[in-house]
Amino acid sequence: MLYELRIYTVPVGRMAALQARFRDHTCRYFANHGFRPVGFWTNAIGGANDELWYLLEWDDLASRERAWARLLSDVDWLAVREASTVEGPLVLRSVNRIMRPTEFSPLGMGGVPFVSPGA
Repeated sequence: MLYELRIYTVPVGRMAALQARFRDHTCRYFANHGFRPVGFWTNAIGGANDELWYLLEWDDLASRERAWARLLSDVDWLAVREASTVEGPLVLRSVNRIMRPTEFSPLGMGGVPFVSPGA
């Protein structure tokens, strides 16, 4: 299992529009193309208030590549993305990381909480 962490830095005044695009469109397109979102976050304490973080779960890199290729070639999704940027870009920059859980991570053990042998 792999996890993809994406962090978007959003222009001033555009966070609501980006969140609306995810809520009203992106999550549906993700589901249609095999994406498995784990969650979406903004900073509550610490960090910058212009960031949207989200985590995707993948079986492997090949499934990730196929899903992204399908999404980025979906003409309906591309039209939604373009329409949402008429008033300006929604993302100034992005960070993307592919992460693999450690053997002691609850995520790496099928959701089974890790219990230390000494506990």
